[in-house]
Amino acid sequence: MNTAKALKAKILAINGRGYPAYRDLKGKWDFGSYVLSIDHVQSDPFASPSDISIHIENPGFPSHLYENRTCRIALQDALLRLFGRKLKQADVRRSGSGKSGALTCSSVCPEVLERSAVQIDPKNGSLIFRLNAGFPAKGRSILAKGLVMLLFDTLPPLVESSLIYANLTAAEKEHLQRVYELSVDQQAIRKQLQDRHLVSFVANGAILPRKSGASALPMEDAIRFVSAPEKEIELDLPYAGKIKGMGIDEGVTLIVGGGYHGKSTLLQALEMGVYDHIEGDGREYVITRNDAMKVRAEDGRCVHHENISSFIQSLPGGKSTEDFVSEDASGSTSQGANVAEALESGSQALLIDEDTSATNFMIRDELMSEVVSPKEEPIIPYIARIRELADQGVSTVLVAGSSGLFFDKADTIIQMKEYKPYDITKLAREKAAAFAKPQTSDYPPIVTPNKRILKKNDALCQDKVKVKTSALDSLSIAREPIDLRALEQLADSQQSAAIGKMIVYAQRNLVDNQKTIDEIAEELENLADENGMSFFGKGNLARPRKQELCGVINRQRSNGFRFQK
Repeated sequence: MNTAKALKAKILAINGRGYPAYRDLKGKWDFGSYVLSIDHVQSDPFASPSDISIHIENPGFPSHLYENRTCRIALQDALLRLFGRKLKQADVRRSGSGKSGALTCSSVCPEVLERSAVQIDPKNGSLIFRLNAGFPAKGRSILAKGLVMLLFDTLPPLVESSLIYANLTAAEKEHLQRVYELSVDQQAIRKQLQDRHLVSFVANGAILPRKSGASALPMEDAIRFVSAPEKEIELDLPYAGKIKGMGIDEGVTLIVGGGYHGKSTLLQALEMGVYDHIEGDGREYVITRNDAMKVRAEDGRCVHHENISSFIQSLPGGKSTEDFVSEDASGSTSQGANVAEALESGSQALLIDEDTSATNFMIRDELMSEVVSPKEEPIIPYIARIRELADQGVSTVLVAGSSGLFFDKADTIIQMKEYKPYDITKLAREKAAAFAKPQTSDYPPIVTPNKRILKKNDALCQDKVKVKTSALDSLSIAREPIDLRALEQLADSQQSAAIGKMIVYAQRNLVDNQKTIDEIAEELENLADENGMSFFGKGNLARPRKQELCGVINRQRSNGFRFQK
């Protein structure tokens, strides 16, 4: 293998040449305790920084820290955060044209995600750390001494102090042990959710409000969560010991209360509880079953051959709802499609906020039924299906602030008052008994969502297909924009980028006009399990859930589907 000394000589030899000469440096270079791999060099200093990676055969991390997949992802996440902090402290400054001198690693969020930036081999503990470097230039001429400083003076201390266990401080080693213990405890909670038939657990002392709508940091001086006594349960965890908090049972849970009292804040914490969170986030012990899906109305979205007849029947003009197609779905039809697609992707828990729902999809009161005959109304409201869904194993957690029609449908009713939960199930049912209830007995039973087959999309099988993201709002694949705003459980734009790469890979390698969308998503998940996220392409990628992966495929207007009856 080429030596670091040879790399330095080669860099100095191309000083002053045109920027594309940097490409001659591609390859692996032995720095002793690690190997530097120059993976991809940009042809222009004004382009995105080039891709480099650090390969360490024996970084020395104790094997228990990566004893299973979840612990390994937590360790990888912790190392990325540690490196990122030290990189920031190093204050690496750009010098020269464009991105010259820039040294960056993947950004992170409070959620612990599997990322392409760090990959530990579970078999032998070897490590790959990927980052980006702006190779220095003046204009478009190479500044060799700048790159030597970046690769030989700046980078080695960061690698040695962050990625080799023996060089970590005692405090840093203790932190990695706490990361491991928290991961084990979070896994234990998820196991107990299943054993106790719970949708979610919210620990006493959790901080649910965020600093602001634009910040994921916990709110300072926030009111800490304390369970309603009637719903408080105790969990016994391997490291944290006994902790108490509110258990949200399977079935139907209603969250009510006045405006600004914390209803949506609680739901938002639950919806992000499908991911583990880092120590200090305030939501470390807010855990939701990982298949839970937030569904909402989404006016204007496209719908591909979905069976929404459980909620919408006999549309004007004889338009089919068993094979529903729309380029511009309404609020009610889009929410019906979102529920059907969530069930199709394997979700057994639906999270709904009335503020983002279509009113006519959710409820229909007795007076309206008297004035407009049910025979003239194509919508079967969600209130008529919520108990049937629960009987079939699909739970609902619903935030409602304006209608009490769901009271007699709910197993549990929680009122949020000044960010504190109160169990008002008995009171609400007593009050509801005096009111007329909507008639729901004449509706046909719920149908199974279509098994939809994804067709080949030739535009995604070309040699070069660009994938671009814009925060968490949108994704572009082959210049086709896809609106992601309704996929509210995406935690990081790197997940969006990964979805784009995974879709392109699927179209090139998996789609055969025979496999269903669910089968393709399962194959992609298996590939991610076996190879990590870097398998799907270059760049900073974070692993998405199956639900969001399918959600993007469903919103891609250029896709073709057909369904099997």
